Amino acid sequence: MKSEILGPAAVLVIWTLIVLIWTTVMRFGSLARLDKDKLGTVSGRGIRGQDLEKILPNSANWPSHNYTHLLEQPTIFYAVVFILALSDNGDGMNLYVAWAYVGIRIIHSFWQSLVNKIPVRIGLFTVSTLCLLFLAVKALMAAF
Repeated sequence: MKSEILGPAAVLVIWTLIVLIWTTVMRFGSLARLDKDKLGTVSGRGIRGQDLEKILPNSANWPSHNYTHLLEQPTIFYAVVFILALSDNGDGMNLYVAWAYVGIRIIHSFWQSLVNKIPVRIGLFTVSTLCLLFLAVKALMAAF
């Protein structure tokens, strides 16, 4: 089976991994510049990434927040894409909307990780969610 709609899903997977690398670079860079006394306030056994939130600058945490977002709603996108691909409905308007969803999510990643102004983020999230809703309805129709 070959379906064109798998392309946007594959791009979003790669983008998610790029954001993971971005997160790692930002956090390690910020940790390297951090006052050792401040780092001592969170060191210990079992430290997690979110424990760093209170000691790192906000801009160093934003890519991590976006990475988390890329592991949330897009999981629905992947399921919808597979339903459309398996039902041979992964072309035409469905394909265009899938690419739009991925493009908007990438723009959202840059915005959240670099600027992080809420009104624009909400707008981007809303438009991408409408794309996903369209695709979900199409997947439901294809399944029945």
